[in-house]
Amino acid sequence: MTGPLDGLVVADLSTVLAGPYATMLLGDLGADVVKVEPPEGDATRGWGPPWIGEDSARTAAYYLAVNRNKRSIRLDLRRPGAQAVLGRLVGRADVLVENLRPGGLDRIGFDDGRLVALNPRLVHVAISGYGTSGDAAGRGGYDFVVQAESGLMSITGFPDGSGGGPTKVGVAIDDVVTGLHVAVAVLAGLLGRERGAGGGQRIDVSLLGAALSALVNQAQNAWAGVVPGRLGNAHPNIVPYETFAAADGELAIAVGSERQWRRFCEALGAPELADDRRFATNGDRVVHRDVLRPLLAQRLATRTVAEWLAAFRAADVPVGPIHDVAAALDSPEARVLGATTVVGHPVLGEIRQVAPVARYAATPATIRRPPPLPGEQRDEILRELGFEGPAAEALRSNGVP
Repeated sequence: MTGPLDGLVVADLSTVLAGPYATMLLGDLGADVVKVEPPEGDATRGWGPPWIGEDSARTAAYYLAVNRNKRSIRLDLRRPGAQAVLGRLVGRADVLVENLRPGGLDRIGFDDGRLVALNPRLVHVAISGYGTSGDAAGRGGYDFVVQAESGLMSITGFPDGSGGGPTKVGVAIDDVVTGLHVAVAVLAGLLGRERGAGGGQRIDVSLLGAALSALVNQAQNAWAGVVPGRLGNAHPNIVPYETFAAADGELAIAVGSERQWRRFCEALGAPELADDRRFATNGDRVVHRDVLRPLLAQRLATRTVAEWLAAFRAADVPVGPIHDVAAALDSPEARVLGATTVVGHPVLGEIRQVAPVARYAATPATIRRPPPLPGEQRDEILRELGFEGPAAEALRSNGVP
């Protein structure tokens, strides 16, 4: 069985995270992803520690996380030989994903008109920090900065006076969300092409746009006249929906409905709270959260995490322990889900990775290749593009190391 994108060719000129994450998803679904790297390789190969491997094979874990199911070739796109290789690759690709700054492709002779001439069916997704117009268009896009500018950091962290100021999310979440938008854009572009939209098209995806879209209810809260702020682990619109300290640790409790609220109060041993008019509805509980939270915290501190987990799960109240990353990856739930897998690498040995998320009954996602070494598939890619013998060898000194 092959993935749903088997037979599709993706030219990946992106680096770091948003683009590589998107193209890895496409590769997991069966696409042939050709990773075009600069001569020195993707910058994230050196973003360690932690490292996997030793000496010349030493590779940052960061790079390995988002580059499986790809083949690598290094091109110095300032050189004519490399540009000739890129031209042929674009000519046979179904998809081009790149995150050069706006105008970057133009400067090496691959403006939109040239791309259409080379391949009118090409779906070209251009990733930028801030789009292609306006004063910010020429600025590089960096997840951390966009988390700040988008307002995301203003709602992440604890209130003033209780543990610091605005805080970024613990993973480059805007890059990840942008990557998901890119993958969706690619699939929609391919579907539009097949439904007779007249060929390929250019699609622009920005980090800022993705970050703003990820604000969802918080954006709508702002438009409704309530400027969101930092609430620590509390939810702005649902109570109780946060972390609480038990006798020996903390747990996350998410009471998402009135039926759950009553069951929660009974399991807590405080059924009277469910009948208290101040807490009768979620709206009431949001208004009176400062009164309700200490009452809940006092009771929750009397038993252990394990005891509360058993009690609330028996009552069908959403609750969970707070795992660190290693514990989460090795949890019983993750094991049952098959959420991790092991990828064999010819140099680095076995690499444990998060498995593809979507499970397809007929056309499953698969891991067919480990993350490539820099330029590892250079010769086979050149042969596929028609560069053989002396022509291929000449490219070594003309932009294709």
